[in-house]
Amino acid sequence: MNLKPVLILLGLALATIFALVCVLLTRERSPRSCQHLPPEQEDTEDGQSLVFADLTAEEMSQVVRYLQGHLGVPLVDASRAEPAENCIAWVDLQVPAKAEVLRFLDAGGARPPREALAVLYFGKQPEPNITEYVVGPLPRPAYHRDVTAHKYGGKVPYHRRPTLAVEYKQIGGFLKSQVFPSAPAFMQQVMEYDGTNLAAVTAAPRGFQSGDRLTWFVLFQNVSGFFVHPVGLEVLVDHSSLDTSQWAVSRVFYNGQYYRDMVQLESAYVQGRMSVEKVRRAPWDGDFSSMKPRAAAAAPFPLQFEPQGPRYSVRNNRVLFQGWSFAFGMSVSTGLRLFDIRHKGERVAYEISVQEALSVYGSNCPAGMSTRYMDGSFGLGRYTSPLVPGVDCPYLATYVDTHSLSDSLRPKKRKASICIFEQNLGSPLRRHYSNLQSLYYGGLVNSALVLRSIATVGNYDYVWDFIFYQNGALEGKVQATGYPSSSFLHGDGLRYGNRLWEHTLGTIHTHFVNYKVDLDVAGVKNSLVAQDMAFEMARAPWSPEQQIERPRLTKKVLDTEDQAAFQLQSKMPRYIYFASNSKNKWGHQRGYRIQISSSAGDHVPEASSMERAISWARYQLAVTRRKEEEPTSTSIYNQNDPWTPTVAFADFINNETITNEDLVAWITAGFLHIPHAEDIPNTVTVGNSVGFLLRPYNYYDLDPSIYSPDGVFFTSEQDFTSCEINPLACLPKTASCLPNFPPFTYDGFRNM
Repeated sequence: MNLKPVLILLGLALATIFALVCVLLTRERSPRSCQHLPPEQEDTEDGQSLVFADLTAEEMSQVVRYLQGHLGVPLVDASRAEPAENCIAWVDLQVPAKAEVLRFLDAGGARPPREALAVLYFGKQPEPNITEYVVGPLPRPAYHRDVTAHKYGGKVPYHRRPTLAVEYKQIGGFLKSQVFPSAPAFMQQVMEYDGTNLAAVTAAPRGFQSGDRLTWFVLFQNVSGFFVHPVGLEVLVDHSSLDTSQWAVSRVFYNGQYYRDMVQLESAYVQGRMSVEKVRRAPWDGDFSSMKPRAAAAAPFPLQFEPQGPRYSVRNNRVLFQGWSFAFGMSVSTGLRLFDIRHKGERVAYEISVQEALSVYGSNCPAGMSTRYMDGSFGLGRYTSPLVPGVDCPYLATYVDTHSLSDSLRPKKRKASICIFEQNLGSPLRRHYSNLQSLYYGGLVNSALVLRSIATVGNYDYVWDFIFYQNGALEGKVQATGYPSSSFLHGDGLRYGNRLWEHTLGTIHTHFVNYKVDLDVAGVKNSLVAQDMAFEMARAPWSPEQQIERPRLTKKVLDTEDQAAFQLQSKMPRYIYFASNSKNKWGHQRGYRIQISSSAGDHVPEASSMERAISWARYQLAVTRRKEEEPTSTSIYNQNDPWTPTVAFADFINNETITNEDLVAWITAGFLHIPHAEDIPNTVTVGNSVGFLLRPYNYYDLDPSIYSPDGVFFTSEQDFTSCEINPLACLPKTASCLPNFPPFTYDGFRNM
């Protein structure tokens, strides 16, 4: 009998069955979005997390309609508002008071009313000002209350307002229609200006004293990656008047020389009294700044997938993973934030949130030497960008859309602006190979959950991560990429950075990032404990004539806020932790340790007139009593008036007792960046990552990851090729089906 046809048919049948199994196993492996609960399930834990949920697009629209109908003044769309008009700058969630939320979550109390915070610019008033309103209850607003004086001690002066997109547009029109035409020969012959080939970038802050609104604008070639194409021209615009027709040029800078205005610059050029450095015009793709790959596509890079589907769940704004649960959201100004973070069902932190990202620049050009960007004022959440599957996040991650309302009366949807994924970090979380006495191997893969967003604020892209590990540790991390900011290379420019191209100086600058970490370790009331080491001299008990230098433990309870404020470059105890009032099985206070990863540059000298506005950056760690009236370490109004800061973090530290209190850790991490040749075409994330870890410290009786289903253990006497003994042996079967990768999509260029 000829068996060949039978074997062929049998093989085809098996292949068909195998393919069907693969289809069933991979059917749900396409890029995922979060599930939303029906109203009847809002009393479950998933529903409880909605107390922290970002405003929906409909809620934002309801707030706008309410304000339009109840304030008694005309409100212009912020996208076209004149400085002397009234407008809604932005709308965000008003997070309820912690005590109210805990009564709701833990004690069966009433759900706090859902409210919005609206920031309005009132330019059309006898005394122009910024006003903040709380509007509620949502989704059907019926009241509003002015909270400005309660929060800030009085009205917020109008000159402190963050700059709207329309104001930049108006300044661009002013430069194009009034400033550049006053130097026609220079602009045509040196700049080759055609009305479109120059791009202006703002410096900040804007002046030298409260009330100033004078901004240096740096001109670049308007090509791809224009941030590294300076042309040597910078213009100082006085736009303090609410009447745009009164705006004026205060100074002009070109190639190391200052001029009163463009008319004086034109005169110097025409009379040959100017040193001209004409920049070669770059092609539209930027040439050296182009991010287009210089190599052809080759074999695809490695991809990760989940053999049997995701091991985490996302419902509304709540995530569950391997004993972890937390709620997440996106603030317009500060970006990614977490609430009600629990491990093994027990809350370990109430809030963990980004507060600010600061960059302080140096240069021998005016804009570069005066720039101190406080990116929260521009909006870390507002400028969160859509994520590219396969590069920004794993291709098969879960992608979450966000909404924001700023600079407009209509909410804007940002598709796929948050991603959530489990990542095999490619190394063991713990392991041991025993070749002494008994022979065995035990280990656990380091697979962690990552929550990510990426904010593109001007030239920089910040990759914000919160990472949840199986041993109960949580990491907050930021990676910096994007383009370096640059100045025009002239004179002694190399004192302030490296030459990156013919006329491009990569300017030295610092990065500082501040986090708020409201730990609640085994309860709200905690104390701060510092431990370290010291060597002591001892005689060997078995040989008294010999001396031993042995390390011993040092321990101190830090009783006051002053003791718990560690200056940026000072020595800090290597173990510092929030200690609870309960103890583990071994008699130790249950705690969570704070471990900071930072290589920060120096902070601005405290003698600086604007230092108090960024005084949070004085400290690598400061622990204070938690207060509702101290919700953030800074203010969006500090950028445009750092000389009279609306919020000065230094005032939080006033030597109050912090023993057995509700405490907040304010963590600062950063790095010094001296741009170099390899920052062209732009900066890489490798080596530019800082953050912190929160690690259980005697919180458990043993490492909780021992209960992970991912553990591997086998001895020399066992059949470690058996699935029952070793789950790794099952991988040829359980991971043999590739997932169904859906078509690539991206919405980052829509509705710009």
